[in-house]
Amino acid sequence: MSVLPLVFTSGWASGINAYAVVLLLGVFGATGLSDAVPSALQRPEVLVAAGALFLCEAVADKIPYVDSVWDSVHTVIRPIAGAWVGALLAGHSGSLNDVVAGLIGGSTALASHAVKAGTRMAVNTSPEPFSNIVLSLAEDLGVAGIVSFAMFHPVAAAVIAGVLLLTGLVVLVFLVSRIRRFLRRRAERRASRSVTVSGGG
Repeated sequence: MSVLPLVFTSGWASGINAYAVVLLLGVFGATGLSDAVPSALQRPEVLVAAGALFLCEAVADKIPYVDSVWDSVHTVIRPIAGAWVGALLAGHSGSLNDVVAGLIGGSTALASHAVKAGTRMAVNTSPEPFSNIVLSLAEDLGVAGIVSFAMFHPVAAAVIAGVLLLTGLVVLVFLVSRIRRFLRRRAERRASRSVTVSGGG
């Protein structure tokens, strides 16, 4: 069977939480639950690093405004991770060209990252922190559930990931005004800090 559905699903999930994807795939491979996982993802140092970074993201992702800063930093990291995982999966399977898999995984990760980051900006226009926590937990559980499901039912998992991605992109269009409000507030805070620093100097 082609590894394409798994590449697509892992790319979608990497755009939301790349460290969770690497950790989950590595655990599935290291425990022998799946033979579709390349050995590079099963290495102990990779699992330890992914686990530590996942814990950092689990905390940062639930704090208003900190989550958006974290997303900004990961605008490059998540697509690269999606491309890397996709290329590794393709190389291990041999049923898909590595470069093609990397492009699919990376572009899918970039699209889902845009949905995640944009949604967080919209949520951060609200003063309460609970929506951030609920959204973060939903993302974590969604990534864990769909990646785990993809290990045994890759095509069905890819369909679900595709539907979620398209739905997220549509929702993002309706959140444009809130995203603009967030960006405007952030620009105003930066301008205010600049004036304060200049005045203090």
